This record gives sequence, structure tokens and C-alpha cells, in this order.
Amino acid sequence: MGFLHSLLENHKKKFIKRKDSDAGAQGRALEELRASLYNDFRTSEGAKWQQQRLCGPVVAMTFNFMVAVGIIFANKMVMGRVGFNFPIVLSLIHYITSWFLLAIFKALSLLPASPASKSTPFSSLFSLGAVMAFSTGLANVSLKHNSVGFYQMAKISVTPTIVLAEFILFRKKVSTHKVLSLVVVSTGVAIATVTHLEFNFFGACIAVAWILPSAVNKILWSNLQQTENWTALALMWKTAPVTVFFLVALMPLLDPPGIFSFNWDMNNTLAVIVSALFGFLLQLSGALALGATSATSHVVLGQFKTCVIMLGGYLFFNSEPGMVSLCGVVVALCGMSLYTSLSLQLLKEPTSKQLLPRQASLPSKPRADAENGVIDAESTDSV
Repeated sequence: MGFLHSLLENHKKKFIKRKDSDAGAQGRALEELRASLYNDFRTSEGAKWQQQRLCGPVVAMTFNFMVAVGIIFANKMVMGRVGFNFPIVLSLIHYITSWFLLAIFKALSLLPASPASKSTPFSSLFSLGAVMAFSTGLANVSLKHNSVGFYQMAKISVTPTIVLAEFILFRKKVSTHKVLSLVVVSTGVAIATVTHLEFNFFGACIAVAWILPSAVNKILWSNLQQTENWTALALMWKTAPVTVFFLVALMPLLDPPGIFSFNWDMNNTLAVIVSALFGFLLQLSGALALGATSATSHVVLGQFKTCVIMLGGYLFFNSEPGMVSLCGVVVALCGMSLYTSLSLQLLKEPTSKQLLPRQASLPSKPRADAENGVIDAESTDSV
């Protein structure tokens, strides 16, 4: 009996040691995984790599398209049914809401890290915040004083402005095939909206003044994310105070008086809050799309949205845009298809080249993670 008891005690000790050893190995693996995730999300390089991996061009542009359509209906409800005719104040509420939500993300340690202050001069962030205020504010004022058709004609002018500005600032050239596809897109949108041109002198001046800040806004958003280690959320956090400051300055100049006498009841306030939440999502999705593609591609996406809304109204809501407008929509969609095909072909090689050095610089993952495909460079192209 003594021998049997001793044998059982030895096996029991070995089992406990083996269990402790397994638990220690699992603990070390979890700790390594936690440290790796910390490096990915709490450094600007890791956060940018995660954004590229999880939010490729198709995902970013689809997200932006869906939010853009949603905010159209939300703003129509605010401007029409609610009667909130203060476009600058509405933009200001959008950006204050975004700033508040980003502050919550930062308090919960969910905001990606920003690059070192030396890598990006403050003048670049200040310029982005300023042009963002003018771009958003003037766009809403233009929509208030002009018809949708004239607004779209102004948006068409943004495309050659972006191409010219990128060539002047960065010596960036556009291929002949892309230029031809952009001409087809712009011609189609012009034909589709030519029957809806209504404007006044003040509205026309606002539309013309909006073109340059809109183009510069898109260029800066795209350039800072693609050449620096900025993510969309980190850049939104840094530029929000500047944008809010300039919108406050624009408010007495471009908004009519009477904001404090507006009826802020429960229904009206809820409608404005819904619009503000869509505004945050629109800013985020637009930043992701600009970081994943280019400023020109983002403009083409906006024109695609216009064509889809016009075509959807004809197919599902019995609207009558006219045969000329429908032909313009078809022409624009053909040009967009060609442009998208050319853009996606050019994006494949730079994306893979950017991800390979990033993977080499990251700390090695546990072998089990690598074998299970946690790090997969091809996943950026699959979306």
C-alpha cells in the first residue's frame, strides 16, 4: 500500500507540474499577443498598417457611399421638415459632435496614436483644419442657394482643379486613359444635371469660392495619410479644433440670424443629432476613402452617388428626370467604370510594396498566429 501511495503521489506531482507548465506557456503566448496588438494599435505605424489591412479601397468607398446617401436624407429632414436653415451652424454641430466622440475614444484608449510632432509640421494640420471648415461650410451654403444641378456643375470643376493642384504641388501626373475617363464622367454628369440649373449671383459666388478649398481639402487628406503615418481617426482628432474655430468665425458671415429663436423641441433636436451622427460617419468614411485611394477617386465617387440617386429615383420613385438626363447618367457610369478599373489596377502594386516593409518591421508574432493566417498581406487586396 505504501508503494502504491508513493507512486500515485509522484504521478500527481508530475501532472500538476505539466499543468502549470502549460498554463505558463499559454500565459506567455497571450502576453506576446497582447504586446503585439499594443504595438499595432498604439503606434502610428501599426495603426496605419491596420487601417490599410482592414479598410481597403472597396470597403472604404462603399462605406463612404452608403453614409453619403444616408446623410442626404438626414439633412433633407433637417433642412426641409424641421426647417433648420442654418447650414454653417449645422456643419458646426457636426464637427463638435465628431470632436466629442473622438474625445470619448481617446479617454477609452481607442484612438490610434498620432505620428511624432516633428514628422508633420503644425502648419499642415492647421491648413487642413481651415480648408475643411471652408469646404464643408461653403458646400452647405451653396446647396441652400443653388439647385442640385448647379451644385453638381461646381463639383465637376473640382476634378480638373485637383489634377492641376496635385501636378503643381507634388508633380503628380495622370495617365491619358484616366484623363479620358474623367472627361467622360464629367460630360455625363453635366448632361444629367443640365436641366436643373438654377442659381443666383450670391449662390454662384459661393459655389466658385467652394471649388478651391474643396480640392485642397481632399488633396491634403489623401496626402497626409498616404505619405505620413496618419490614420483617419488620428487626423480627425488633430484637426477638429481648428475646423470648429473657423466654422464659428464663418457663422455670423454666412448664416441668417435667428439660431437662438429656433424651436429646439424633442423632435427637432433628435433630427439634428441624427444628422450630426451621420456627419461624423461621413467625415470618417471620407477620410478612409481618401487614405485608401486618391482625391480624384473620391470626387468620382461623389458623382457616382449623384447618378445612382437620380437613376434610383427614376426606377423606384417614379421621378421623371427626362431622357437627356438618363443618357447622361449612362455615359457617366460608363466613364466611372473605366476609371475604377484603371485605378484598381494601379493600386495593387503600390499596396503590396507598402505592406511588405511594414511586415518586416513588425515584431514577430507567435508561430501559431502566423500559421493560422493572422498576418496576411493579401487580405488588403481581397477587399
